[in-house]
Amino acid sequence: MSPQFTLQSLILRTTAHFLLPLLLVFSVFLLLRGHDEPGGGFIAGLVAASAVALYMFALDIHSAKRVLRFEPRDLLGWGLLFGVISGVPAVFMGQPFFTSQWLELTLPVLGELKVGTPLLFDIGVYLVVIGGVLLILLSLAEAED
Repeated sequence: MSPQFTLQSLILRTTAHFLLPLLLVFSVFLLLRGHDEPGGGFIAGLVAASAVALYMFALDIHSAKRVLRFEPRDLLGWGLLFGVISGVPAVFMGQPFFTSQWLELTLPVLGELKVGTPLLFDIGVYLVVIGGVLLILLSLAEAED
């Protein structure tokens, strides 16, 4: 790691350790509320990618990759797969591709829960945004290294 890229700030490193889990939980919150209210896969993906980017700036590239646990290209591929799969159930129901399909479940503790293909699509967007942003940032950081 080049000394120009690694910031030697104790405050930044400590803050990054505390903010990473909070930002990731907040990104999941934004993802899950997105199809009913403002939020969704795009902004949630940006928040998650910014959490990993902050961690990379505070520590180093290898630490950020350990936190990420997946290659950004794999996240891109899985996100695209989820996005396409979210449109398929409508075809089997005799409706146009990407028509929303909903399933209502009754759970003992939570009560009624509506799960639909828009959530699957949002998860796909979430993964594509995380993968795309981190692929760019990690590539730039490695080129600097």
